[in-house]
Amino acid sequence: MRRTNVQPWSEEWGQKYKVEASALKEIFKDIIIDIFHIGSTSIPTIGFAKPIIDILIVVEDIEQVDPLNNKMTQLGYSPKSENGIPGRRYFSKGGEQRTHHVHVYHKGNENIQIHLNFQAYLLENPDIAKQYGQLKQSLLEKYPDIHHKYQEEKQEFVDQLVKDAQKWALKEQKNENRRLV
Repeated sequence: MRRTNVQPWSEEWGQKYKVEASALKEIFKDIIIDIFHIGSTSIPTIGFAKPIIDILIVVEDIEQVDPLNNKMTQLGYSPKSENGIPGRRYFSKGGEQRTHHVHVYHKGNENIQIHLNFQAYLLENPDIAKQYGQLKQSLLEKYPDIHHKYQEEKQEFVDQLVKDAQKWALKEQKNENRRLV
């Protein structure tokens, strides 16, 4: 049974992202368009997170990712193909004690903006980010040894956050367009 590990937010996570991003850029160098630190470890105001660095890579052509699986394996990653999300390539590092997740998408995939909007929304709304961190703490206390229950109960809140982030991003875009006119 996988135990849920939630820790207070740490600046160290940003450094871990930078180190890993550098290594990933070497692997994806011929096809990478952009790379981002996403997820809870990239949002200080959440306050708590699983110490897993989520990385989003945008590539020119998703079909060129699978041939890089051996290089990713050499870096310690397990290739998981789409892992339930069509159009994505997913890699995890660290086995049961995961340290990194890499999500790779073809440029223009809607999930790229969903991830970035989610992050931006929580960075711009620290009170909501703090609520999310508090939920993580309470679920950890409730399900310290039942990771799937922790995830299930957290998912409803996350799904609502994603919807709220999308609405917020549309509003921000409209405001930006007004400022440009």
